[in-house]
Amino acid sequence: MSVVAEAGRVLDLEATAPLPPIPAPQWSGPGGARAWMLVRVDRDPVGALMVDLPVDGLPAAAVEELVDAALGEQIRRASASADQVARQREEAIAAGPEITVVVCTLDRPAALARCLDSILAQSYGRFRVLVVDNAPERTATAEVVRLVGRPDLVERIVAPVSGLSRARNVAVAATRGETVAWIDDDEVADPLWLCGIARALLAHPDAGIVSGPVAPAELQTPAQVWFEQFGGHSKGRGFTPAVFSPDTATTQSPLYPLPPFGAGANLATCPGVIESIGGFDTALGAGTRSMGGEDTLALTRVLLDGGTIVYQPSALVWHYHRRDLAGLRRQLYGYGSGLTAAYTALLLRHPGVLPGLVRLAPTALRDLAGGSASARTATIGPDFPRALLAANMRGMVHGPVSYLAERRRGHRAPDARRRTRGTDQLA
Repeated sequence: MSVVAEAGRVLDLEATAPLPPIPAPQWSGPGGARAWMLVRVDRDPVGALMVDLPVDGLPAAAVEELVDAALGEQIRRASASADQVARQREEAIAAGPEITVVVCTLDRPAALARCLDSILAQSYGRFRVLVVDNAPERTATAEVVRLVGRPDLVERIVAPVSGLSRARNVAVAATRGETVAWIDDDEVADPLWLCGIARALLAHPDAGIVSGPVAPAELQTPAQVWFEQFGGHSKGRGFTPAVFSPDTATTQSPLYPLPPFGAGANLATCPGVIESIGGFDTALGAGTRSMGGEDTLALTRVLLDGGTIVYQPSALVWHYHRRDLAGLRRQLYGYGSGLTAAYTALLLRHPGVLPGLVRLAPTALRDLAGGSASARTATIGPDFPRALLAANMRGMVHGPVSYLAERRRGHRAPDARRRTRGTDQLA
């Protein structure tokens, strides 16, 4: 199958079928042309790899060899359990929970329409969609929802004050008692996305949150390739299922490193979980000076409060990365700012975590310093602009100040029409 049918150099491959050749690239970026390949077994993702493309492409035999060398063991394990996975999928479709899909958006009608189309194409039947229109200045979002023509299934509500966290909190208030699946408007959902979430919830009834991978929908510009080299949205989480809880704290600290837990671009939250931590911090997230971090803080607080997070690779979405270098620079600055802003917020709420953070500081500093052993830089290529790493570092330096400034602003009556550009507006 091909969910995103060879968008640029993104390939969605089924290992139980003959693998196709990769034709000659139409263009080559600064470091040459590359292909990012998602590999599945019976529609379940088992792994991904990025390969350099020769000028004349790769024949099918070469693709087979590369895939087997990188993922052969995972493919064989998945093939051995394919019947069990098929039964789990059937059970999820038959007995999974009602799910409300939330899409927070800010005047991006084309992206929203594409996202809604993918949600309505889900193989899972028990869901509704809530579109949160954040501080709209136009009627474009309302028109997209009207054109869907499914008022029984797709509803629009308005979050009058700009900012992703505020939009998320409006959705939380409107979905009390419901299981909520969160997806950004610049993404498309894999047809088995909701089925994957339901599978995880049935297998782990104690879970408070389910997260899943965020794959690149296209890699058509150098900026998109560089973002994926930097870890993309999934930050090296891979395609191995994982459970994070107080029982795993000795092997994976809830404080650092953060990537294994998930990202707000692809989350499902169970009833009461976000309410239990007081909602999303409105001084964090896109549309604030902090520019991000609301999902990082929420996930960390859930773990610190004794909650369980399940990482489910089959709950997959595809993200359209920024195409231009200037946009990517702003985004990586925002990632750095959001990260340290989230830590600042955590310390203000839970000062007792300070000793743990101090113990983890040497590891964090080694990662920031880079080098071949650093997870921060291990996947970037020689063509990766070092200015992007510098922008990310500047964001980290400014994050705490930005967070405190945003908190002060939040104590004043907010202007419902004001917009502060974040890493991706509301995405």
